[in-house]
Amino acid sequence: MVKENLQLVEQNIISACEKSGRDRSEVTLIAVSKTKPVSLIEEAYDCDIRDFGENKVQEINEKYPVMNKDIRWHLIGHLQRNKVKYIIDKVALIHSVDSVRLAEQIQHEAEKANVIMDILVQVNVANEDTKFGLKPEETEDVIRTISKFPNIRIKGLMTIAPFTDNPEDNRPYFKNLKQLAVDIEEKNIDNVTMDCLSMGMTGDYQVAIEEGSTMVRVGTGIFGERNYNKN
Repeated sequence: MVKENLQLVEQNIISACEKSGRDRSEVTLIAVSKTKPVSLIEEAYDCDIRDFGENKVQEINEKYPVMNKDIRWHLIGHLQRNKVKYIIDKVALIHSVDSVRLAEQIQHEAEKANVIMDILVQVNVANEDTKFGLKPEETEDVIRTISKFPNIRIKGLMTIAPFTDNPEDNRPYFKNLKQLAVDIEEKNIDNVTMDCLSMGMTGDYQVAIEEGSTMVRVGTGIFGERNYNKN
């Protein structure tokens, strides 16, 4: 199942890239393996997937020791400050930095571990009450503050678009995040690049790619529904 699903996702990514005049190499597929067993992750690994996303620190800590060390783990869920120390030496990228206070904790733990931590700043583009993330208008000021932390590198932005049955509904949000990234890039802030745009999930990743996403987070589309009552 995983192999066939990955083939379909790959075809969709290629199609979206072609439609928008982009090269396939510009888009990283992150297989979101939250709640999924190691056996399914291994199936995806055997299909040459190396980027895996997890929502919870606990799951990364359980899977990290038993999986191949060339996997790049992405923390894509909300990160509590007291949990940073458990993943600082395990993840390649933290997608969900949404406050200076969290960044301060990451800086503290990264300095202790003698690592440079790559992060994305999470923006709540749709201004949903139920979602974490900065308001678009406050993002630049927060980035300027975090950019001064020596053990953190800001690599771009992340957003979680609203859940919708029609992916076209989310096109404006992806377009707005891309424009925000362009605006910030033009400011030439030290220690800040906007190379990574983490946007798009199973329901809307093709539209996200068309609007400039460089990282799509696909879980259900690869591993199947998390509700095991559905077939």
